[in-house]
Amino acid sequence: MTAAAVKTLLIANAKPARAAALARFFKTGPGDYAEGDLFLGLTVPEQRDIARQFAQLALDETEQLVRDPYHECRLTGLIIWTNQFKKAGPTAREAIVERYIANLHYINNWDLVDVTCPTVLGNYLLYRDRSLLYNLAAQDHLWSQRIAVITTLAFIRKGQFSDTFALTEQLLTHRHDLMHKAMGWMLREVGKRSPEALDEFLHDHIRQFPRTTLRYAIEKFTPARRRYYLDL
Repeated sequence: MTAAAVKTLLIANAKPARAAALARFFKTGPGDYAEGDLFLGLTVPEQRDIARQFAQLALDETEQLVRDPYHECRLTGLIIWTNQFKKAGPTAREAIVERYIANLHYINNWDLVDVTCPTVLGNYLLYRDRSLLYNLAAQDHLWSQRIAVITTLAFIRKGQFSDTFALTEQLLTHRHDLMHKAMGWMLREVGKRSPEALDEFLHDHIRQFPRTTLRYAIEKFTPARRRYYLDL
């Protein structure tokens, strides 16, 4: 099993028309958040299927995929690491996380972040020091900041909300819509489990909230409750 074999299979399934549409959808134009990213046009289910076929791909080979110019190569490599992490023991998990962190520069679009970091970083950090996330959030780098926030989904699923609230508070003045959506999504997930905790956070910070973050956060509220917050 090699990275070259995975890439060959991905290229064999390329769809040029869909690749052009994905390039527009993921904002690859000059000055956009994914400027210059390259697409082959595969669907995520197709990439997941190929990742399963190469489930035992070695770390070094997978790393080559994660560093590839093609978006689908990076995502497929990250899915392989994510799948391996789920089945790995402590030593192997440590090795995967080390490679993941070493390659954060290549995890450079929102789907690459969202599909992988809650499992790889989130589950790894469940019972460990989480200062890494605050260091990432402090960087002037969109994808590092999104990783910091989305990783907390793993904590939310375990009923742990404090890091989601703290990182959101740290990033509430962020200028980018992709961060506004990420924070709102995580807050909505908190609200599904503890409406009271979300209510308290909203009341403490409502004046600072970007409108997009607020709309995402309160999406599951009743219409009357949503109106209440939107009118504050």
